[in-house]
Amino acid sequence: MPLIQINLLEGRSPEQKEKLIYDVSHTVANILEAPIETVRVMINEMAPEHWGIAGESVKKRQIK
Repeated sequence: MPLIQINLLEGRSPEQKEKLIYDVSHTVANILEAPIETVRVMINEMAPEHWGIAGESVKKRQIK
C-alpha cells in the first residue's frame, strides 16, 4: 500500500488539493502498477511561521 506524504504551506484551495490527490494517486498507481484503491495520500499543511528557509520562517521572508 503506497502512502505518499506531501508537505505544503497553507493557502491552496480545496479544488487544488483534490486535484493534487487525484493526480499523485494515479501517477503512483501507474508507475508502481498498484491498484488505485491501495494508494493513500496525506497532505500536511503548515503555517508560514512553521516552515523555515535559510534560517528564517517563510512568514518573515514574505514580509520583506
